[in-house]
Amino acid sequence: MASQIIIEGLGHAFQQARGREVVALDDVSLDIQRREFVAVLGPSGCGKSTLLYILGGFIPVEQGRILIEGKPIDGPGPDRGVVFQHFALFPWKTVRQNILYGLERARVPRAKREERAQGFIDLVGLAGFEDAYPSQLSGGMKQRTAIARTLAVEPDILLMDEPFGALDAQTRSLMQSELLRIWSQSRKTVIFVTHDVQEAVYLAERVVVMSARPGRVKAIVDIDIDRSQAGVFRQRGFIEKVDEIWDLVRTEAVIAQRTRVQ
Repeated sequence: MASQIIIEGLGHAFQQARGREVVALDDVSLDIQRREFVAVLGPSGCGKSTLLYILGGFIPVEQGRILIEGKPIDGPGPDRGVVFQHFALFPWKTVRQNILYGLERARVPRAKREERAQGFIDLVGLAGFEDAYPSQLSGGMKQRTAIARTLAVEPDILLMDEPFGALDAQTRSLMQSELLRIWSQSRKTVIFVTHDVQEAVYLAERVVVMSARPGRVKAIVDIDIDRSQAGVFRQRGFIEKVDEIWDLVRTEAVIAQRTRVQ
């Protein structure tokens, strides 16, 4: 089966003040299958978010190439939806209006967009809050709205940049379970950037561990755990995977810290 996303030899550098160049990504190669859930994990500054923004088309490909369905990316597109850490909702729009926004821009007929918006409101568990404004919502409800808004335009690929990072621990746990439920129903391809090893192991089918800057693929770890069982976080297989990945990340985090203090 051909991969949905092919990343080959991807490199990217930023120009800082006084012309100093900082290499964020170096020779990153990765294949992702359709409907796969992949987490990208690594120390701060390793290029995780940069990789996501290049995939989203917000940053141009400088070195190497990215193919989606065999075609190079050329800017943002409707095939890719992005969910950010900080909700990015319109505060003057209600839940329904926020979700309708992308459908209106796509010129979806009114009856169809209203039906689709309500369907995703129901999917993310926000029925009854259609007319609430973001200021009236909890953090978890805001993120559900952001996810519903992204899903409503029906992208093939969901790019998520630490979407639960700003939530409290309890809400974060609930949203992780909610995301798995939504993914199981929508079966989008998901690329999920996180700092949290447990979160990565719980959510993903594969975890891509990035090295300290410049970011390279250090390891790819397959995850095979039974998430349907109660107490999944106490399963031996889950704990072993967390320990395995944490050992990989710890080494890179030490390198990253040394680099920052030099």
